[in-house]
Amino acid sequence: MDYVKRIRDLREDSDKTQKEIARILQTTQSYYAQYENGKRELPIHHLITLCRYYNVSADYMLGFTNVCRPLNERKK
Repeated sequence: MDYVKRIRDLREDSDKTQKEIARILQTTQSYYAQYENGKRELPIHHLITLCRYYNVSADYMLGFTNVCRPLNERKK
């Protein structure tokens, strides 16, 4: 699974619209839609913002793991 599907799934699971997430990223809905459609690559600063917003690791967001572990549950 790549991040394109993951960002859409996370948004839909949170019952958020593209416009709401675009506002969080300080971009437009049409620009954000291009991330979800795979027409534009997600910038790293948006990746970080989305990981913090959804409280998931970048590994999960990027599809390296299917374990949706919140950031605050990291091993010490």
